[in-house]
Amino acid sequence: MTALTMGPLLYSSLGDDPDLAEIVEMFVEELPRRIEGIVAATQQRNWAEVGRLAHQIKGAGGSHGFDQMTKPAAIVEDLARHGSDDASLESAVATLVDICSRVRSGVPQ
Repeated sequence: MTALTMGPLLYSSLGDDPDLAEIVEMFVEELPRRIEGIVAATQQRNWAEVGRLAHQIKGAGGSHGFDQMTKPAAIVEDLARHGSDDASLESAVATLVDICSRVRSGVPQ
């Protein structure tokens, strides 16, 4: 599974808040590890782990001002937890990975 960035960069709605910018930056810095985990779990067909990680990304993304990842993560979580064919789940994970690969801290320049 390869992540291809297919859209615009995504910035947190909280990125310009001086009290929250550092927290957003820490989230963005650790997001690649979360994505590596969900990709590895997908490759291993460990759907329970995919669902658990998608749930975490859904909540953390929204909490850090990245509402763009909430619905795609919810879709992955739902497919993983309630059964889906592998191709549909892999496609949903690829969409989530793409969105997460475009996440940036700070504000658009």
